[in-house]
Amino acid sequence: MIFDIHTHTFPDQIAGTTLEKLQSMSHTASFTDGTTAGLRSSMAASGVDGCLVLPVATSARQVVHINDASVRLNDAGPQTGLWSFGCMHPDFNGWKDELFRIASLGLKGIKLHPVYQGVNFDDPRFLRILDRCGELGLAVLTHAGRDIGFPDRENCSPEMVLSALRQTGPVTLILAHMGGWRQWDQVEELLAGTGAYLDTAFSLGRITPLGDGYYGPSDLPLMEEEQFIRMVRKFPGRVLFGTDSPWCGQKEAIALIEALPLTSEERRGILGGNAQRLFGFQRDK
Repeated sequence: MIFDIHTHTFPDQIAGTTLEKLQSMSHTASFTDGTTAGLRSSMAASGVDGCLVLPVATSARQVVHINDASVRLNDAGPQTGLWSFGCMHPDFNGWKDELFRIASLGLKGIKLHPVYQGVNFDDPRFLRILDRCGELGLAVLTHAGRDIGFPDRENCSPEMVLSALRQTGPVTLILAHMGGWRQWDQVEELLAGTGAYLDTAFSLGRITPLGDGYYGPSDLPLMEEEQFIRMVRKFPGRVLFGTDSPWCGQKEAIALIEALPLTSEERRGILGGNAQRLFGFQRDK
């Protein structure tokens, strides 16, 4: 089972305008139209069996509405191959009760985005969320490292992650973008011994800017293959396939993983086995 742990979709009525805004911010082009149908079409074309959709609350008032929609998507997961995490915002007043509701409704975790939410990852507002998720058995998947749309912001550096983990109880933490986008040396140095998981989204290959992007008009290389393989072995069984769809193509991302000189066990684990052991997502036959 190939499972993409890091995807995004938007309601049909706003998907077009949302993608236009995000493309303008990031200077990169999308690979799908940002809708659920577009993601399912990509899955069919690339051989992906399941995806986890990660909603982001950019304001506290969105939290309950987004979580209600996430439950509906998650309930249909065995039929559609699409599951969803819930969300939380660090300024949501009812965070403790809402996290309990998320767990009670069967969602397996939440997505945080310190850059979009404007709060450092080791801020007390996030620490209390991490602690509560650990108590409830909820996983936390967070954007980590820099963000291509906000190159001057740094709200979830490897140093902040290490600081947060030292101040909280046990929690299943998944760090997007191989632990910290474009901060991979620090991830490798600081976080291998923490038990954190990594997803592969937006970490291999190259980015072709849409026009003259923040990093110039030419292709932007991402992680060196040698470092990626080294990190797979420093985080054994804790690297999960993710694409950040619609921002990376699923077919292209799978091809990059399959081309690496990994063992068959490592490759199977990354492409779906590790996520399956962690969450147990299953499609109806």
